[in-house]
Amino acid sequence: MKKAVIFDMFETLVTLFEGKTYFGENIAADTGADPVQFRKEWNAIEKDRSIGTYTIEEGLTIVFKKLGMYTEEKVKLAASKRIAALDDTFSNIPAESIQLLKALKAEGIRIGLITNTFNDERDKIRECPLFPFFDVALISYEQGLCKPDEELFRRMTDALQVSPEECLYVGDGGSRELYAARDYGMQAVQCTWFHDRAFEPHIPCPLLAEFPHADHPMEIVEYARA
Repeated sequence: MKKAVIFDMFETLVTLFEGKTYFGENIAADTGADPVQFRKEWNAIEKDRSIGTYTIEEGLTIVFKKLGMYTEEKVKLAASKRIAALDDTFSNIPAESIQLLKALKAEGIRIGLITNTFNDERDKIRECPLFPFFDVALISYEQGLCKPDEELFRRMTDALQVSPEECLYVGDGGSRELYAARDYGMQAVQCTWFHDRAFEPHIPCPLLAEFPHADHPMEIVEYARA
């Protein structure tokens, strides 16, 4: 029996590909930016947005200024549409995610969260019904680090007072999180239950043959019991 299960958030407990979606190409279309150039500049500051260097609004300002098309209205439009899409995501948390977290709690298993998120996503995570289930939540925007940095996994085991070998890590595999968890000593499982909803160019991670897969959330309970 594992003492703790550590989860990723997006494409693990919730999915951005259900209901309203709002990605870089949508921002470009709404603001008149060239989609290729916008995506290039937006992706270039993804880590800075993930570790708290820039808020979404600050990041948008930087990109629009680089593209020579900054206006306050464009920033407000894109930021507000991101919030609307995130509201849709967190208003439609799968019942299976709640069921899984309740089942783990019933087994006496501690639950952690390690997630790479921007400030608007961080706010929604802290407000959502999943958040009270986490014994420890390490959010990249607050930690100043993002996966796959091993320090995040070390901070998690220290906070939960468990060894890496006593932990199961569950994620879709983006940001090389499964490799990082395994290298740190955790058992890592790739969840695949949202995999078929993603679409190019946003597919976070291909199916990885070197990790066991879980096709339904409740399979994680069995992995934790093993």
